[in-house]
Amino acid sequence: MAHSAPTSGPARSAAQGDINPWAAGGIMFAGVLLLVDGVFGVIKGISGIASDQVYARISNYTFKFDVAAWGWIHLVLGILLGFVGWGILKGAAWARVTGVVLAAISLVINFMWLPYQSIWAIISIAIDTFVIWALCTESSKAVI
Repeated sequence: MAHSAPTSGPARSAAQGDINPWAAGGIMFAGVLLLVDGVFGVIKGISGIASDQVYARISNYTFKFDVAAWGWIHLVLGILLGFVGWGILKGAAWARVTGVVLAAISLVINFMWLPYQSIWAIISIAIDTFVIWALCTESSKAVI
């Protein structure tokens, strides 16, 4: 009468399927990061719209815009990023693809914005890079 001892480690039932906790955690973290990046965008946008003296003045730059124009770009993009981050946290199917697209747009815009505020831009670029990676990997095994 031999009884088998339960195996150590996380047990998965047949109902759970093949769940990759790293992928699910990465997607959840990507949603939070999109919310944070959205808040950063709103702050950058309001700062640029409120005062032309907040950001550095650039004399000869290919992507030179008025600081208020950059403010509006960051404000609108920040609101969209926050909305999509909320959608990812809610598990909306549309939010993952939209998150990748908006994070890529945000990455390019922040690269163009580097001379104005380098630290803010580099932080946003790093966040966007991780978000794109997290939302593009292990999509079939991630359960939120």
